[in-house]
Amino acid sequence: MRVTQSMLSNNMLRNISQSYERMGKTQEQLSTGKKISRPSDDPVVAMKGMTYRTNLTEVEQYKRNLSEAYNWMENSDAALDKATSVMQRIRELTVQASNGTLEDSQKQMIGKEVVQLKDHLVSIANTQVAGKFIFNGNDTTTKPVDLNTPKVSTNGNQVELELSKGTKIAVNINPMNVFTHNGGTPETGLFGDINELEKALNGVSATPISAFLDKIDKHISNLVSERAEIGARYNRVELIDARVSEQEVIANRILSDNEDADIERVITDLKMQETVHRAALGVGSRIIQPTLMDFLR
Repeated sequence: MRVTQSMLSNNMLRNISQSYERMGKTQEQLSTGKKISRPSDDPVVAMKGMTYRTNLTEVEQYKRNLSEAYNWMENSDAALDKATSVMQRIRELTVQASNGTLEDSQKQMIGKEVVQLKDHLVSIANTQVAGKFIFNGNDTTTKPVDLNTPKVSTNGNQVELELSKGTKIAVNINPMNVFTHNGGTPETGLFGDINELEKALNGVSATPISAFLDKIDKHISNLVSERAEIGARYNRVELIDARVSEQEVIANRILSDNEDADIERVITDLKMQETVHRAALGVGSRIIQPTLMDFLR
């Protein structure tokens, strides 16, 4: 086969162009830190990357859900702790008022403090987190307790968050176990009993003040039981959080192994390609330089 000057020139230019292309791809890997910049570079890596990135996105969402769960549960526990302290103070006042030596005016003074404690309980029952009422089940936009109307929430629906694949945990308490006396009517629940205690302290009701001690103890027991329940769930949430954190580390490592370029290897390849490219340019200059005109001078 006859080899012409144009064939040598074209082959040389094509090879040099391919060398530039390889160097450009290596430089791109070095600047981006990724093995590929488009799916066509390596479809297998691209497909695996989509799967790994989906898994990582799920784990990141679980982390956000865990943060929300901690927010709900920690605020619920803190509110129940304050409510328990208020109920214990009401019990102390009830024991004090049960003393037969107290005058009616003294009982009325105790009744005024009970009113203030009841108002504080209302504010606890209407606790909001990020604009949501956390003690009204999944009806988070409705105030559970309103003293202007004889209304106490009986919405015991659970607020569940998915904290890991297929694992949902209730992050709220059941208000029916705390405010409405195990599902009873508002009149027989926590605030109903406190209202009756007020009447007894003010001499409006004939019910003995000492009769309210058992009711108050029952409400305190309900608060403690609900705190124990949410505490048990909180411990499980912490275990899930530890597992999800491990999954996040693993997902990031797998994604990095699949997509991230080995920088040391890329630098070595770039240096080698630069050397080969310079050699190709040197050889090309020698091939192109001798022409027929050089011998006709």
